[in-house]
Amino acid sequence: MLFKLSVKNMKKSFKDYAIYFLTLVLGVAIFYMFNSLDSQQAMLDVSNSTRKMIQLMIQMLSMVSVFIAVILGLLIVYANNFLINRRKREFGIYMTLGMGKRQISKIILFETILVGILSLIAGLIIGVFASQFMSILVGKLFEADMSRFEFVFSGEACIKTCIYFAVMYLAVMIFNTITISRYKLINLLTAIKKNETIKIKNPVISILVFLIGAGILAYSYWKVTGGVNTLSTIDTIVPIILMGIAGTILIFWSLSGFILRIIQSMKNTYLKGTNMFVLRQLNNKINTTVVSMSVICIMLFLTISILSSSLSLRNTMQEDLKEMTPVDINLYKTANLPEKSTNRYGKETIYTEEQREDSRTPVSTTLVNNGYDMSLLKDVVEITTYATDEWVLEDSLGNYLEEAKRQFPMLTYDVPETLVKLSDYNKIAALYGLEQYTLNDDEFIVICDFDSMKQIRDNALKLDSKIHIIGKEYHSKYDTCQKGYLFMSTSHTNTGIIIVPDSFDLKEEWKEQYLLAANYNATTEEEKEKIEPILISEDSDIVKNIEAKGIELDGFTKITIIEASVGIATIVVFIAIYLGIIFLIASSAILALKQLTESTDNKQRYLILRKIGCDEKMIHQALFRQIAIFFMLPLVLAIIHSIFGIQFVLTMMSTLASSEQLLPSVIATVVIIGVIYGLYFLATYLGSKNIIKEE
Repeated sequence: MLFKLSVKNMKKSFKDYAIYFLTLVLGVAIFYMFNSLDSQQAMLDVSNSTRKMIQLMIQMLSMVSVFIAVILGLLIVYANNFLINRRKREFGIYMTLGMGKRQISKIILFETILVGILSLIAGLIIGVFASQFMSILVGKLFEADMSRFEFVFSGEACIKTCIYFAVMYLAVMIFNTITISRYKLINLLTAIKKNETIKIKNPVISILVFLIGAGILAYSYWKVTGGVNTLSTIDTIVPIILMGIAGTILIFWSLSGFILRIIQSMKNTYLKGTNMFVLRQLNNKINTTVVSMSVICIMLFLTISILSSSLSLRNTMQEDLKEMTPVDINLYKTANLPEKSTNRYGKETIYTEEQREDSRTPVSTTLVNNGYDMSLLKDVVEITTYATDEWVLEDSLGNYLEEAKRQFPMLTYDVPETLVKLSDYNKIAALYGLEQYTLNDDEFIVICDFDSMKQIRDNALKLDSKIHIIGKEYHSKYDTCQKGYLFMSTSHTNTGIIIVPDSFDLKEEWKEQYLLAANYNATTEEEKEKIEPILISEDSDIVKNIEAKGIELDGFTKITIIEASVGIATIVVFIAIYLGIIFLIASSAILALKQLTESTDNKQRYLILRKIGCDEKMIHQALFRQIAIFFMLPLVLAIIHSIFGIQFVLTMMSTLASSEQLLPSVIATVVIIGVIYGLYFLATYLGSKNIIKEE
C-alpha cells in the first residue's frame, strides 16, 4: 500500500517538481559524459605524447569528479529539504489518519528510490548519447584522426555514476528520516498557515551597510587590478577573497531595505500597478535568503570567470602557436662549460673533458659527430648568444631601476642580459619571417614580447635609453621594445634580448648558448613525422650516443610544442566546462526550487490580489517581474565580480592568456549561461504560474 501511495504521490507532484528531476537527470548525464572519456579515447588515432595527455586529462577529471559529486550531493539534499517542507500538511494528514512517522519515512524512502532510479536511467541514456559528441569534441581539440569513430558505452563510467549517486540518495534518505522524526503533528497541520514574517530593515542601517559592502568590494576590485603586483602569494590573495565574500554578503543583507527605501521615494513607480506587492515580496525573499543568494552569486561568478578565462586561454594558445612555431626544430646547448659548477642548491657538477670540448663547438658539429645525417634538415641557421656580468638587467633599466624595484620587488635585477649580434639575429628573423633591423655602431635594440616585462623595459627606455658598457656609450635605437624572439615556444615568453651591432666586442668567454633552427627536409606531414623521432625519441641511437657522452643538447620541435600546448589547453577547458556547468546548474536549481517553494507558500497572497480586482494578466506580470528580479540580482553582482576577476586571472596568466581573445570567450560563456540559466528561469516561471493559478 505504501509503495502504491508513493507512486501516486510522484505522479501527482511530478509537474510541480520537474526542476528537481531535471537537475538530477542533468547531473547524472554530465557526470557520465566526463567520466566516460577513458573508453572514448581508445578509438582516437593520436600520437603517443597526445595519448599521454588524454590519459592525464582523464585522471584529472576523475579527481575533479569527487568534488563534483560533493557539490551535487549538497544540491540534492538542499533541494530535497524544500520539497519535504512543502509537504508538511500532507504528512500531518497522514498522521491524523493513524500513520506513524516510520511509515511516512518509508513513503519518502520509496519516492526517493523511484526518483533516483528514474533520474539515473534517464540521465545515463542522455549521457551515453551525449558522450559520443564529447568524444568527437575531444578528437577535434586534440586534432585526432576520427576515421575509427564508433559508438561506445563505458561500463566503468556507468558503474562509477551509479555508485556516486547511490551514495547521494542514501544521504538524502538518512536526512529525510531524521527530518520526519522531528516533526510534530500540530506544526504539520498548521504549516500552510505559517508565513515568514516580513521584516523591514531600518533604511538608514541598510544604506550604511550597503555603502560599507560596496566599499569593501571596491577595495577588493582595486587590489586585483591596480594593486595586482602585491598579490603574489596565497597569504596576500586569501584576504582579498575573504573581503570579496564579506562584501557580497553585506550587499545582499542590505539590498532589500536599500531598494525598498529608494523605490518608496519614487511614489509614481511604487504605487503603480502591482509594484508595491512585487517589492514587498522581493524584500521578504532577500531578507530570508541572504546566505543562499550570496552563495549563488559566488557560484555564478566562478562559472563566468572559469569559463571565460579557460576559453580565452585556449584561443590565445592556438593563435600563439601559429606565430611561435615558424620552423620544425630548435636545438640548443650551453657554451663554454667550466670544469665544475654549483647550482643554487649547492649541488656541484664536474664536467668531463669531452663535455667541455663539445661545448666549444656549434650544434651541427655535435650532431655530425654523433652520426646524424644533416641532409635530413634544410634551411639550417646557427647562431650564438652571449651573456656577461658586465651587462645585467639593472644596467638596462638605468634611471628607472629604483621605481622598478619598488613596483616589482620580486624581480631579479642582477641577471645577465642575453646579447646577440645583429647579423645573427637577422638570419634567425629571416627564417622565422620576423622583421629585420639595421644598427649604427653606437646603437642597440631590445626585443621582448612578454607583456609585463615589456612594460618595465619600455618605461626604462623612455626615461633613459643610454648605457655605458666596455668603456663606450650606447643608446637604444627605439624608445620601446621591438617584438621578436630566438627560441620557439608555446607563447610569448621572451623577457628581453639585446641586439648589438656586429662591431660590438663580444668576447669568446661570454658565449652563453649555441642555437640551431631548421626545417625538416620533407614535403608532407607524414615524412616529417618519420624524421621527428631521430632526435627526440629515447630509442634513437643518436640520442643514446649524446646522452652516454653527457652532452647537454636540448631542444624542442614544432610537433611536440603543438601537441603539448593543445593538450594543456584542452585539459584546462574540459575541467573548466565541467566545473562551470555544474556550478551553473547548482545555482539555477537552488534559485528555481526556492522560487517554487515561495510561490507555494504565497499562494494565498495571489488569491487576495484576485479578490481586490487584479486580473490574471496583472498577476502573471507581477510573478514574472518578481522571478526575473530574483534571478537577476545574483547574476548582475556576479557579472560585476567577473569583470575584475577575469582581469586578475589574465594578468596572472599573462604568458598564456590574452585579453585580445577574451571577447569570443565571453560570447561563448554568455551563450552557455543564457541557455541553462534561461531554461531554469522559464521553467520556474511556468511552474510558479501553475502553482498560483486559481483552482
